[in-house]
Parts: sequence; structure tokens; C-alpha cells
Amino acid sequence: MSRNMKNPLSFILRAMPAVAILAMAISAPFWAHAQKSVPVEPTEVLPPGAMQAKATTSCLECHEARIILQQRLSKAAWTKEIDKMVKWGAVVDGNDRDALIDYLSANFNPDQPPYEAQRTSAGKSRGKTSQ
Repeated sequence: MSRNMKNPLSFILRAMPAVAILAMAISAPFWAHAQKSVPVEPTEVLPPGAMQAKATTSCLECHEARIILQQRLSKAAWTKEIDKMVKWGAVVDGNDRDALIDYLSANFNPDQPPYEAQRTSAGKSRGKTSQ
């Protein structure tokens, strides 16, 4: 008789972590999370310009404006960033690509002052103060 058959409770207890991991894995496949469209409510807006609407449509579909607002990239870096985002699924019309890169590199380049996040009332209620 095998050792596991002598003490079935011990066998079950040792197998439970593996069963729990398997249950989690099949209950929500990883690709289901990647395909969900997450509605993003912009709390900040991109600066005015000819490509503001296109940038809002293309970029804020997946993330908040703050992700862009805090960037300080060169034109070459913005080009790489846009190409990467398009590969990840961002919808940027080929006719708008260069103008979008120009808009982003003009507004969010290394010569711009650092981004300062907006303060929220939640931060104030916890006793945080602006410096």
C-alpha cells in the first residue's frame, strides 16, 4: 500500500495549493484581461494643438493623460514610443503618425519643465500639503 493511501488527508492537504492555482488559472485566462477595454476617465487633458483630438483618441483609449503629461522625450524617443504603441494596438492612422509625433515631441520634450501632478482632495484630507 502506498504512503498516500495510508493518510489520504495528508495527500489532499499537499495537493490543495496546486488545485487552487489551477482553479485561478482557468477561471480568468490571461488573454481575457488583455482584451478588456478599460474605460479611462481623463482627469487631465492634453495641451491644445492640431493633434490634440487625435492624441486624445489614440492614446487615452488605453491610459490616462498623466502617462503622457509626465513624459519628457526627444522626437526620436517619441517615434519609438508611438511605433511601440501601434504594435500593441493603438489606432494611429498612417497619415497622422508624423503629425502626432511632432505634437508629442513639441509638447513633451526634455526642454519642458517637469510635470507636476494635480493635487486631489483625497491627498489633502490625509494631511498632505503642497511644497
